[in-house]
Amino acid sequence: MNKYEMLTIFSASLSDEQKEAAVKKYTDMIEKDNGKIIGINKWGVKKLAYPINFKNEGYYVLIDFECNSSLPDKISSLMNIDENVMRSLCLRKN
Repeated sequence: MNKYEMLTIFSASLSDEQKEAAVKKYTDMIEKDNGKIIGINKWGVKKLAYPINFKNEGYYVLIDFECNSSLPDKISSLMNIDENVMRSLCLRKN
């Protein structure tokens, strides 16, 4: 099992319940694939350095987790088609 760190920017226009549901969707996906959530750090709504899709703010969430090496690719591909996700980056930790 490898350790990963995933920073995701969700749309700031989502309600609090929708933000929680979006984070839970991806954490549940990690746990269903025998992964382990180490920590979830919700940074909240922050101003973006440059507009993304004509939006100036985003809801930042940092998730630390352990999983097998194929899961981050699956999560990234799903985040690419999720309209609530503005940007996402998943890195392997040493």
